[in-house]
Amino acid sequence: MNAEEYVNQRLDPQIKWYDKKSKQNKISYYVLRIVEIVCAISIPLIMGYVSDSTPSLKTVAALLGAIVGMISGFLGLFQAQENWISYRTTCETLRHEKYLYLTKSKPYDNKEHFALLVERVELIVSKENTGWSQMLKTTKKKN
Repeated sequence: MNAEEYVNQRLDPQIKWYDKKSKQNKISYYVLRIVEIVCAISIPLIMGYVSDSTPSLKTVAALLGAIVGMISGFLGLFQAQENWISYRTTCETLRHEKYLYLTKSKPYDNKEHFALLVERVELIVSKENTGWSQMLKTTKKKN
């Protein structure tokens, strides 16, 4: 595999994947947090209007409390914020390496520049995969 093939078939798809996953996790995190905050704020407001003639408001407040609890659990389980930050960091690190390589900037200013690119990119991807695997093991131990 030559340098152009490596960049087009390996590096660019990795950058695209990490970018996409980072965006998905960021959106998921923000949506869940916004819903959680709105529900949590709504509970005391609703409870302020509860009377004997409005028992259904107690049910609404209880459902909102359950939603807050579920969202909190989902955020802990799926770790959208942590994934968003990790994927964004990996994406930007890969982009950085690509641009250093394409401009022949240090450390890619020598005749072994392609081998160095492959080594560094694979190390970055491997490190991300290892980190993800460790996170899964830690999550399993907690449960």
